[in-house]
Amino acid sequence: MGEFTDKAKGIANEVAGKAKQASSDPETKTEGKAQERKGEAQNLKGEVKGALGDKV
Repeated sequence: MGEFTDKAKGIANEVAGKAKQASSDPETKTEGKAQERKGEAQNLKGEVKGALGDKV
């Protein structure tokens, strides 16, 4: 996947994770935190790919 694909997926996961964290269900909140972290990692991966020219 390319830089922009990773960043787009990362943003989508962060937004979905933040929405889940607004839930009153503790299990859903935990799920949301994990999904937000996954999104942050995907964003970082996209940034690294951009810096290295998609060679990662």
